[in-house]
Amino acid sequence: MTTITFSKNQDGSYLGFDCFGHAGYAQAGDDIVCAGISALVINMINSLDEYTADRFQTETDSGTGMIRLHLDAPAGHDAQLLFNSLVLGLQGIQNTYGKKYLSLKFREV
Repeated sequence: MTTITFSKNQDGSYLGFDCFGHAGYAQAGDDIVCAGISALVINMINSLDEYTADRFQTETDSGTGMIRLHLDAPAGHDAQLLFNSLVLGLQGIQNTYGKKYLSLKFREV
């Protein structure tokens, strides 16, 4: 299962996310759920870098499926929109394939 935990501040602005695990829908190389999750997450990181002034740190480990992104400051308007778009896409995957493969969590920090 892939678990993605989004961090927000008290104002509801995103601060980052932690993504862990492999979906386990199918064997490596054939896992369309894992591929979809990865595509959305990597595209969000690339879009954040390309289209916003927000600064962030990332950490990855392909063996464990870990991708961490933490903003240096709360998300600006454009970054907030990208986070919302990522959550929407991930919820679509979760609704289609089930919570057995993708768990989305939100925490206030």
